[in-house]
Amino acid sequence: MNAPLPDVPDVRVVGLPQLTSGFDLVHRLDLSLHLKVHGPLEPMAGERLAELAEAVSLNGRGGAGFPFATKLRAVARSAIRRGVRPVVVVNGSEGEPACRKDTVLLCRAPHLVLDGALLAAEALGARGLVVAVTRDSTETSVREALAERGLSDRRGRGLRARVVRTPERMVSGEASAVIRAVNGGPPLPPGRRTRASDAGVGGAPTLLSNAETFAQLAVAARLGPHRYGHTGLTDEPGTLLLTVSGSAVRPAVLEVPSGVPLRYVLELCGAPPLAQGVLSGGYHGAWLDAATAHGAIVSRQALATAGGALGAGALLPLGPGTCPLGESLRVVDWLAAETAGQCGPCRLGLPAAAAGLAEVLGGGGATALEALRQVAQAVRGRGACKHPNGSVRFLQSALQAFTDDLAAHVLGGGCGRPTLGVLPLPAPGHPAHGARGVPSGEKLAVDWTLCEGHGLCAGLVPQLIRMGPDGFPALADTAVPLHLRGNARRAVRRCPALALRLEGAPAEQEPPVGRALPRGR
Repeated sequence: MNAPLPDVPDVRVVGLPQLTSGFDLVHRLDLSLHLKVHGPLEPMAGERLAELAEAVSLNGRGGAGFPFATKLRAVARSAIRRGVRPVVVVNGSEGEPACRKDTVLLCRAPHLVLDGALLAAEALGARGLVVAVTRDSTETSVREALAERGLSDRRGRGLRARVVRTPERMVSGEASAVIRAVNGGPPLPPGRRTRASDAGVGGAPTLLSNAETFAQLAVAARLGPHRYGHTGLTDEPGTLLLTVSGSAVRPAVLEVPSGVPLRYVLELCGAPPLAQGVLSGGYHGAWLDAATAHGAIVSRQALATAGGALGAGALLPLGPGTCPLGESLRVVDWLAAETAGQCGPCRLGLPAAAAGLAEVLGGGGATALEALRQVAQAVRGRGACKHPNGSVRFLQSALQAFTDDLAAHVLGGGCGRPTLGVLPLPAPGHPAHGARGVPSGEKLAVDWTLCEGHGLCAGLVPQLIRMGPDGFPALADTAVPLHLRGNARRAVRRCPALALRLEGAPAEQEPPVGRALPRGR
């Protein structure tokens, strides 16, 4: 089983470096060396900065891909209309186990990120700058960088700058969750859609983008649109930062020109030449089958056209020795445990989808597969935040990309391969892992000689039990996660017919070949 990615993986470059200039000299560029490598940066007026962002087609590099110029103008209009000075937020919250590009930038080139953020802050006349981070390494680096520039959160300063720590969780990296955390609330999406450009940090208009976006802005401001456009594709100029892991033997963060062949990027990181598929965009992204991945190029539009996603820049090839659906189950389990717990699709739908996939892999047949598809369809588009949608997109793409393996599990009892655990997830005991993804070692079972189909159990643990068309409960063939053990025990106690029970699974039991690892492992 692969170990989790380190905070700062190896960095490789295809072509001439821009974001990673100077990485061959030192591990971290302090302010003095940063200025020697990149040179000084002149301030720009707001509209000129927006025109620059437009000229280089700068879109957000955190997943959503929203045009930066549109954000900048929206914040400026709102600030003028309300007569309120705005706030700039750098979202460096990388809570996804497969992503490290923003962490690399903040740890090794923090001043390039700050250059872009301060450029935007000055253009907007901002009163505050906030950098949100998830790890000790990024927090230390950013605090040192702010101190090197003489920036602090002291009163009386024209621009107050501070660092805010957010949990290393998937849902805590969403823009609305970051703003909520900066405002002193829980680091979770608020459940209602509000525009940060109208009311964000402290109710002020807020410009929020991720670390790479601000670093790209700083590079474009130094080079100008013409020189910036010499690299990469005409419609998506510049470079991209990618995190490559999965079955790659040399996981790394790469800076590459847009338009580079995907297979070349994977070869540089030692990916298997005959990968079963490639997950593009991370755990809210989509799988590309082997044939599609072989002919794809790396750009936002090209990957979307191929059925994948650039997303947060994570690429995860999958070697031939592991069960792809078993690997997907591990991730779906983790995504279900990452729920904010604030809406039904997230709190109930995602665990039900994870249990449904486990049931398919456990021999549930065509009936279990159809039930899984119904659950996934019911979740999609109904969440209070983007987490349910992204998680279901990942699940549905796995079913579409690995049709032969799916048929083997549904019709033939398994694909014949173990689940090796090559997709990176937080290690047990890691703060990002939490108890929610850990199996309890217990499993629900029914004594069918006693069961009368009351359905009370399905109401107490709908994530693990649903009522079948025959009026009797259908149980997911999976271990009960720790975060559901209390509800499972309650269901056992309240079963009117005393038919439901919890059975302990031997701790040393190995996963059967061709089936998935127990949930949360």
